[in-house]
Order: sequence, then C-alpha cells, then structure tokens
Amino acid sequence: MEKKELESLFAAVAAGEVSPEDAVVRVQTEPFRDLGYAKPDMQRGIRQGVAEVIYGAGKTADQIAGIIAALRSSGQQRVMATRVDVEKARVLRAALSSDDAADFSYDECSRMVIVGGAPEPDGNGYVAVAAAGTSDLPVAEEAAITAEMLGSRVVRLYDVGVAGLHRLLAHADDIAGAQVVVAVAGMEGALPSVIGGLASCPVIAVPTSVGYGASFGGVTALLAMLNSCASGVSVVNIDNGFGAGYQAALIDHARARSAL
Repeated sequence: MEKKELESLFAAVAAGEVSPEDAVVRVQTEPFRDLGYAKPDMQRGIRQGVAEVIYGAGKTADQIAGIIAALRSSGQQRVMATRVDVEKARVLRAALSSDDAADFSYDECSRMVIVGGAPEPDGNGYVAVAAAGTSDLPVAEEAAITAEMLGSRVVRLYDVGVAGLHRLLAHADDIAGAQVVVAVAGMEGALPSVIGGLASCPVIAVPTSVGYGASFGGVTALLAMLNSCASGVSVVNIDNGFGAGYQAALIDHARARSAL
C-alpha cells in the first residue's frame, strides 16, 4: 500500500464509504513478506512516501519477478528495478504474471525495468538533469526516469560538458528555472561546479566512471565534486543515478513547514 492509497482509504472512511473495520483489515498486512531470498518491505510507501525499489544487479530474473509480484499484491501501483541488463529483462518479462507483464517496460539505456505507468507530475516545478557527455547518458537517464517515476517533471540537458561551455550556457534559462539540477559527469567532474555558479537551486552532483586511466573509475570526478567551490552542491556515489533522481524528486516535492 502506498501513501496516496492510504490517504484515499482514510477519506473513504471519513465519507462513510468504507467501514473502520474494513479499513483496518486493508491496512493490517504484514510489514514485510519473507520470500526466503528477500524480504520485500510492504509498508515503505506509507512510511516514506516512496515504495521499495529493487536493485537488480546480482539478482536473478526469477528473484526480481518474485519481489515484483509481492510488492504489486500489497497494492503498490508501480515498481522500479534498477541495473537490469537486456537479457535479464527479457527473461524477467516472461516470468511475470500476465497482468504485470502487460504493465512491463524496459529502458535499455538506463537499464531500468518499470512495472506500472509513471504518475502525473505533481512537484513544485521541474528537475533538470544535465549530462556532460553522451557516455554519461546511462547514469543520467537512471536519474531522469527515477525522478519521473516519483512524480517530477524532468528537463533533459544532454552533452553540455565544460569542453564546450557554450552548449551549457545555451540552457541557462532551463537551469535558472529548475527546482533542482542533477549534474552528471565523468572525466574531471567539473560540470556541477559550473552549474553551481549559475543556479539558485540545489545541485546534485553525480560522478560517473567514464574516463581514461587517471579517472580511476570515477574517483577523480568524485573528489573534484566533493571539493567543489560552488555553494549548494551535494554529491552522491559514483554512477548512482538512482540516488540522485530520488533526492531530486524529494526536493522537487518539498513543502514549507508551518511554524510551531
């Protein structure tokens, strides 16, 4: 069960459309389901507002299918699985129930599986996802699709790295209008610092493992981003597009809290 579904259930109780007893039965499901190889969290959507997402690397297609079935049976409208390669996605789709297979989609660039459609955007504005180069697109798309699946509108700014600064400056208006910018870059990792100097919103820096030998698999970009002189830049782990997209969606949906 997800947070919005819980809110709708409470509204139905208040309107007299659902009895309190029936509501208790619908909510009183197990907090997790033990599948032997995994324990899917059935109530994460209620606690956190975002239901569990499956990390697909290291899991078999059958295991992912079992987790998807468990989450969907608990009322989760949409399920994301990250880091799923093409062959595993093919086997996974065949292993799903007919209903889940009908809602299945796979994005080869981001290596993401989605069961269920994206929600209508309901954030405060939009998330800008900027990628330094085409080689960074798998991580950038992982961030963009994650944010979209969490209800954010996404504006993509691709191949805007500092090697051709005019390409980035052509999108100055998109950066200025964003609620949050996700800046994805490998090599020397300079893009987030440049965007940080242009933006009035939070910038989430994503180092990628793209680059030649001295990039050390993304460590050079990571250290450069951690040492950014631009204010308002935070950094996620190497190649962690999902984490950046998730955080960006949270920022995009943030509401001002009333004074106590």
